[in-house]
Amino acid sequence: MGSLFSSSITLRKSVKISDDEFVQLRDFIYEKSGIFVDIKRKYLFESRFSKRLAQLSLPSFSDYIKFLKFGPNKNEELKKIYELVTTNETSLFRDIKQLDAFRDNVLKEKLDEQRKAGKLELNIWSAGCSSGEEPYTLSILIHEVLRMEIARWKINITAVDLSQPMIDKAKKGVYGDYSFKTTPDDIKKRYFTEAPDGWKIKPAVTKPITFQQMNLNDGLALKRIARSHIIFCRNVIIYFDENMKKKVVNSFYDNLLPDGYLMLGHSETLHKVSQSFKPIFHPGTIAYKKEG
Repeated sequence: MGSLFSSSITLRKSVKISDDEFVQLRDFIYEKSGIFVDIKRKYLFESRFSKRLAQLSLPSFSDYIKFLKFGPNKNEELKKIYELVTTNETSLFRDIKQLDAFRDNVLKEKLDEQRKAGKLELNIWSAGCSSGEEPYTLSILIHEVLRMEIARWKINITAVDLSQPMIDKAKKGVYGDYSFKTTPDDIKKRYFTEAPDGWKIKPAVTKPITFQQMNLNDGLALKRIARSHIIFCRNVIIYFDENMKKKVVNSFYDNLLPDGYLMLGHSETLHKVSQSFKPIFHPGTIAYKKEG
């Protein structure tokens, strides 16, 4: 990661990381978050962390590792690490085909089931919500489907992310043009109002959503999430190794109500991770159903 100094206009060189330093830092991050970085991506540590080392006036990764383990601000630095090792690439209505399939099949099925049971309640968990685009999209889709009927329903969307800065941004609910690159214009006009620094989500959309910082490696925290009818965890488990994937997916299984659904990113699969879900194929997506 390059950085230009205004005084000298010179490009800051990346701090080199040895294999031993990489393993120490990688294992530390894995222990704290469950995020696993393969040694083939060692260059990512050098490029992303070099600027951070300069900000802390630390000459080497060994010094940085000591700072993480024993420094007075080690807990605050953990938050910085989470930002550096994850990519918060997201937008509203991301992966339209999947969302269309979700709306027309999974959501419709759950709403019909709840109506028949006389329980006008729906719980959704957005695990890895980044800056809030996913849970806001889900809330909008539910508003679009239920329309005026939504006033009779109790909709709960629990949105969690590893990064506190992302949660803070999500709570503000203000987005620039880039976040709307796949959003239909009529949706933007109906659910957002112009603000000085972008477009702000309307209060009716935010009402069902609760945002909180959470580590998916924290089993006790996960158990505090209300039982869900649907879990969205898109483009998150790609950061995990096989053991961590199994641990998190098992937690999702335990959280889901009978016949609940788990929705993953289009490049993610439960193949070799869990046999506890039945894959349901829809045009544009696979929905993983908890049977029984």
